[in-house]
Amino acid sequence: MPVSRRGLLAGTAVAGAALAVPGTASAAPSAPIGAKIGPGDARYLDLVTRGQNRRFVGTPDYIRVIRSPQDAVDAVQEAVRSGKRIAVRGGGHCFEDFVDSSDIEVVLDMSTNNDIAWDPQYRAFSVGSGAILENLYKELFFGWGLTVPAGGCLGVGVGGHFAGGGYGPLSRKYGSVVDHLYGMEVVVVDARGRARTVVATRENEHRDLWWAHTGGGGGNFGVVVRYLLRSSGSTGRTPEQSLPKAPAALRSTVLVYDWSKTTQADFVRTMRNWFTFFEQHNTPDSPYATLYAPFVITQKKAGQFLLSTQLDAAAPNSEQLMNAFNAAITTGVQAKPQTIDMGVGPFLHLTMERSIGETATPSRGKYKAAYLKKGYTDAQIVAMYNGLTDQDYNGPESSILLVPYGGKVNTVPSNATAAAQRDVVCKMVLTASWESAADDAMHLAWARKVYGDIYRETGGAPVPNATNAGSYINYPDTDLADPAYNKSGVPWHDLYYLGNYPRLQQIKSKWDPRNVFHHKLSIEPA
Repeated sequence: MPVSRRGLLAGTAVAGAALAVPGTASAAPSAPIGAKIGPGDARYLDLVTRGQNRRFVGTPDYIRVIRSPQDAVDAVQEAVRSGKRIAVRGGGHCFEDFVDSSDIEVVLDMSTNNDIAWDPQYRAFSVGSGAILENLYKELFFGWGLTVPAGGCLGVGVGGHFAGGGYGPLSRKYGSVVDHLYGMEVVVVDARGRARTVVATRENEHRDLWWAHTGGGGGNFGVVVRYLLRSSGSTGRTPEQSLPKAPAALRSTVLVYDWSKTTQADFVRTMRNWFTFFEQHNTPDSPYATLYAPFVITQKKAGQFLLSTQLDAAAPNSEQLMNAFNAAITTGVQAKPQTIDMGVGPFLHLTMERSIGETATPSRGKYKAAYLKKGYTDAQIVAMYNGLTDQDYNGPESSILLVPYGGKVNTVPSNATAAAQRDVVCKMVLTASWESAADDAMHLAWARKVYGDIYRETGGAPVPNATNAGSYINYPDTDLADPAYNKSGVPWHDLYYLGNYPRLQQIKSKWDPRNVFHHKLSIEPA
């Protein structure tokens, strides 16, 4: 059974059966393809509440369900002609209100645009931008024994995940997902307001538009209707040679920590052990290149937190490697965690089991993130501890997540893709999660205080330096554009894009000169 988003972040529960994967739905007999769905339509409420952060629910004038490139062209053209604000929804996992803002008048829903097939013309896998990662993993694996180093949340849509420079459990071995992104078909709007489709690849005359989608983030340049997947360096002579081979089996363990027995000293030592291990094993040729060990550190009222670990079972001495890793993490810790040996299981089955399944009842949330070039100082770890053990805060579903990164990711130059952070060890994601709107202020205040305390020395933000490498655009945080919270003087776009922002601005001016596609953290035209 997949771990639910809420269950994983709480570190305590395993959810029930996963929701059915959305397939390509057929239109109602009376409705033409791409028809407007307004407030009077039975489908409207389901479509506007697809977002996974219930702090935000939009009220657009209408929604159009996109099933083809021509659908997207027609929908964009009509909205531009009538002067309406457009937003695009794929999997619905945007952390901020980029789709569900009150000023969005038209939503293009891509969820049924989800075909996955081999395209012989481009010698690449064609993936509809409404596909979710679960669809993609199953199609590639069952069809060809392949995979991509994408994320561990099964319901995430490829649309925004790919464009923002997605990553996942296999990224330390195979790099960022954009290192396997050969091209995309995009609906763009020219200076005259004319909508059209463009196919941009890493090899053709529209390479700049391809580059912008390798980490520039969604909602900036146009409407992606499909992606083309073929690994960098592959010729695409056959499907089987075009993407990474999936492991046959994974070895897995879980370390469960009891908060009632975890002292500050033990916490600091545990975090230091984790950081040190990944600093020392961060090369692509490391025997630990396939090790994925996210630390899910829930707030103390959850009762426990956990370290979830997986490793390619075919790696030489994989059992000894796993035991050595667990020993390194627990060295010098007085209150040892419970070790649960999950054994060895088939790749896709274990991937589904250990991934974050979708939930029909998403909660409200605030998310704040950062890239790390090396581990936090002891003072920063203590700031984490203080926030997570704050007795005045009742947030059992809130957490800090540490995710190992780097490895193969770090072998690509910073400017080769728009995803600029190519010299990092891990990512941090701080999540406040709750149910009631009445509690918004308490949870927002907690998230902002803890994050601010961690980055107190750099003005409340992960300012790029010898330790920090900014943040991840797929985990957007509008606080970084607010001087009340980001007091560093470093603008939000430098935190997300480092030195790649000026080039992204030039591409924005060329391909979206009317700034049709924009949101609170969108790229500004040059």
